[in-house]
Amino acid sequence: MNPHLTHTARGASRASIALMLALAAVPSRGNSAPPRAAGACPTADTGITLSPGFCATVFADNLGHVRHLTVTADGTVYANSWSGRYYHNDTPPAGGFLLALKDTHGTGHADVVKRFGEPASEGAAGGTGIAVYKNAVYAELNDKIVRYALAPGEIVPSGKSEVILSGLPLTGDHPMHPFVIDAKRNLYVDSGSATNSCQSQNRMPDSVGMRPCTELEMRAGIWRYDADKTGQVFSPAERFATGIRNGEGMAFDAAGDLFVTQHGRDQLSQNWPKLYTVEQGADLPAEEVVKLRQGGDYGWPECYYDQNQKRLVLAPEYGGDGGKTAGVCADKLAPVAAFPGHWAPNDLLIYTGTQFPEPYRGAFIAFHGSWNRAPLPQGGYNVVFQPMAGGKASGPYVVFADGFAGAHEDPGRAAFRPTGLGMGPDGALYIADDVRGRIWRVTYRGDTATARVAPAPALGAAAASTGQPLPPEGIHPDAGRATASLALPPGATREQLALGDRIFHGEASNGTCSGCHGSDAGGTSVGPALNSGSWVDTDGSLDAITRIITNGVAHPRNYTGVMPPLGGAPLSKQDVAAVAAYVWAVGHAAH
Repeated sequence: MNPHLTHTARGASRASIALMLALAAVPSRGNSAPPRAAGACPTADTGITLSPGFCATVFADNLGHVRHLTVTADGTVYANSWSGRYYHNDTPPAGGFLLALKDTHGTGHADVVKRFGEPASEGAAGGTGIAVYKNAVYAELNDKIVRYALAPGEIVPSGKSEVILSGLPLTGDHPMHPFVIDAKRNLYVDSGSATNSCQSQNRMPDSVGMRPCTELEMRAGIWRYDADKTGQVFSPAERFATGIRNGEGMAFDAAGDLFVTQHGRDQLSQNWPKLYTVEQGADLPAEEVVKLRQGGDYGWPECYYDQNQKRLVLAPEYGGDGGKTAGVCADKLAPVAAFPGHWAPNDLLIYTGTQFPEPYRGAFIAFHGSWNRAPLPQGGYNVVFQPMAGGKASGPYVVFADGFAGAHEDPGRAAFRPTGLGMGPDGALYIADDVRGRIWRVTYRGDTATARVAPAPALGAAAASTGQPLPPEGIHPDAGRATASLALPPGATREQLALGDRIFHGEASNGTCSGCHGSDAGGTSVGPALNSGSWVDTDGSLDAITRIITNGVAHPRNYTGVMPPLGGAPLSKQDVAAVAAYVWAVGHAAH
């Protein structure tokens, strides 16, 4: 039997078969691991916590910005990594963006780590998607999906790549292209939306939706191609399903049905404050898992899924009234599972092995973590287990793996952010991170006879930067941040600076600044650093900073985050002056 043919894609190779049906197909998935006796986990600190009975090792570390991964029948882990504006245009590791890793000693740690593929010096930027199919590694590379043939015995391909598909869109908010390949050589690829909600002005207050939303011709859906055919060009003709804003995670079940995660839209309260409260904006809409159907329409941009009402409702850009009316959304396809808003589901794995106990034969979702729940605490930064049966959720989800962010659940300061999932031939679960490029290997060492689905304990050091329980006597509002040491801009007062600090961190006036710029003002993938002394859209003067805050940034340079006026918060002139003073002080502290 061809060892790679049974690992046809990330959906099939790492997860491929069965929501709750376990092993109906792919007989060589490595499901021969015997039940493990209960035992203690290794003492090494892995930085995360897991559901009871599970243990982790750090399989590999410091690999670059690792995105998706897949595992072959012989236990080789292949991963793709990315670069560019999402990572502050930092310098990628030397060599190609693709990785081949293997543990040849059975220690839970990769002792073979090799890079391959085109390097940055040849114009490559890497990508997200990766799969193994018919003795070849398929990978997203810039605007292409390419194929590297593997000769017998090779762990790293020696030949050049062939182009399977070219012309993938790289502009706008979602330029990544995850994909899967099924056993019938169908290659399904995601093309995420270019905008948040297809507004005439992206992410701007009261901006109505485009009619028609022409970006749907090439974006916000799943396309299908032939995995065996070279030289294909991306076009509207091959669109398989539409209305999926950003479908980063994909996996097949035993019946061959394809399930896809969807990132819900952003900024309901920031763009439509008359219709949504700050709390609603942080909570809505749901993140989703959908069951893909050919020709299916999942609602974006006209609709979003309200997990509290358990239905699709009309978006405000298209005449919605704050979630009361369904309108055309009554005819769209609803998700089979829903999760809290803005957690960012970056990958999906349907567990088919036997190493994990029976209650965990369902779906795992990697949540990258939010940036736009501000001024409320951010969320996600975890891996969730969702029980499934009959192609839909069969019970409440639990947080299976937690603590990735460390002390700061914040997109700019999180220690790790889950991005990829894979399953080994022995049933081990692999989790990838795109901050440092760490990969964990997770196994079960508990008692299989008494195993029950239960959440991971909270990591003792982990705490969100805002919104945590306070001591009974309370704390001074400026505690923990040294605004007293910051220089004052001309004409500002120390009290004004302290107010600006609180607004920046969402502790006053529903400020949203830290969501895009980080709680330390060090920047995120969405917004630039403000504490470096380098200014992106202004000269750094107090007047210029005030104008930026007041007017917003409709067309940012080098960053993905459009800034609405006032950051979408109800700031008064006094609030704006205070935030401007704080941003000036933080930026000039670098000198």
